[in-house]
Amino acid sequence: MRAAFKLLWLAMAALGLSACGDSDQEDLQRWMVEQRAQVKPNISPITEPKRFTPQAYTEASAFEPFNMLKLTQALRRESNQPGNSDLIAPELARRKEALEAFPLDSMAMVGTMNRSGQPVALVKVDKLLYKVRVGEYLGLNYGRITRINESEVALREIVQDAAGEWIERAASLQLQESAK
Repeated sequence: MRAAFKLLWLAMAALGLSACGDSDQEDLQRWMVEQRAQVKPNISPITEPKRFTPQAYTEASAFEPFNMLKLTQALRRESNQPGNSDLIAPELARRKEALEAFPLDSMAMVGTMNRSGQPVALVKVDKLLYKVRVGEYLGLNYGRITRINESEVALREIVQDAAGEWIERAASLQLQESAK
């Protein structure tokens, strides 16, 4: 029975494969060959690319026309009006004080006291304690102490803005309570 089943299975497989013959395929193949023979492609030749000749950039040292600093200076010269930097400027000729060598964020106000009726703040920088009074200078931006009270030291800094003008800016050192 098993042999008969195998034989029947082989016969059906052979019959199925014979049905996939070339009868319709020959007509299709012949038509494809005829069509290929009739069509001739028309390809236009590609033009040769233009030759690139690099140019040396010579304008690097020329005047930059849109530099904001130069524009504001030229406008001020034309209008003959005093600028903000004529009114506000750091005192560059004076001798710098010791605490002007440190940025404000490296300083900490640790206390206050009164000396001869004048408030004095205690400022700690690099594990050293300094006494500062109103009118003295602190920080890298020409900061001058304008007021000392129990909780802060108020400063007036003079910095340059994006256009190169000197402007005033308020800053302060807050009282730092150290946790031991």
